[in-house]
Amino acid sequence: MRLDDFDPGSIKVDDQRGSGMSIGGAGGKIGCGSIVIAAIAYFVFGADPMSTLSTINGAQSNGGPVATSGGTNAAESCNVDAFSKESCNALASLNKTWQPLFAQANIKYDTPTLHFYSRMGRSGCGTAQSAMGPFYCPEDQGIYLDTDFYSQLDQQLGAKGQFARDYVIAHEYGHHIQNLLGLSDQIRSEQQRDPSHANELSVRLELQADCYAGVWAAKNRDRIEPGDIESGLNAAHQIGDDVLTKGRAPESAFTHGSAQQRMQWLKKGLDTGNEDACDTFADLRT
Repeated sequence: MRLDDFDPGSIKVDDQRGSGMSIGGAGGKIGCGSIVIAAIAYFVFGADPMSTLSTINGAQSNGGPVATSGGTNAAESCNVDAFSKESCNALASLNKTWQPLFAQANIKYDTPTLHFYSRMGRSGCGTAQSAMGPFYCPEDQGIYLDTDFYSQLDQQLGAKGQFARDYVIAHEYGHHIQNLLGLSDQIRSEQQRDPSHANELSVRLELQADCYAGVWAAKNRDRIEPGDIESGLNAAHQIGDDVLTKGRAPESAFTHGSAQQRMQWLKKGLDTGNEDACDTFADLRT
């Protein structure tokens, strides 16, 4: 996508890169709303998520310091590297797209904060770990990103192209929309009330975030370049639960949706450009 360069005054950015937080030094609950969680291997197959983290990022288990340096303000942090700038450009575009829609509906709107970190960081939802992939934390309205994930997305998951990366940010932003609308709280309450449907509700929440990502792109259709849509749909396919687990996980264990479902809902958002078309819970109310 041909996105405008970000305005540092229009986005909220926090940078934990270079803070010295190490692999062995933190605990806490995992974050919320991750687009892809490598630690799923632990729950489904009994694999050690920390070994997955080391494999993905080439991290050492000796607790050594993180070498990546960040910035002290939005302008510096967003220009650390090309991936950082892309992420900030996408964040700025998402703010410009969603804020007016909330204003039209007379709903209070707060812009989220993009938190950069390297390998490990801290969030309002607990420890941020690269193995979790990018995630949204409703507790502090933050999108958490280790930009090394983009290399993994390309080289290991086969999801190539800028639009695949934009889709990642737009999906996490979708969780922010859900949080502002109160939907996230409703779903968490229902999951606690009836744990047997927890995974199904999680899948519906994730698919709606995919659809919202498509809506954002559709509302900026004049910025879409040839190959972008194919890149996004391929990314959605590659991070489907069935693809990530190589078909070894039962559908009942899915938390984000199958490849087909993720592509379907991203495409619905792209085709309609209408956030009202993203009601993945509609059939539950009939």
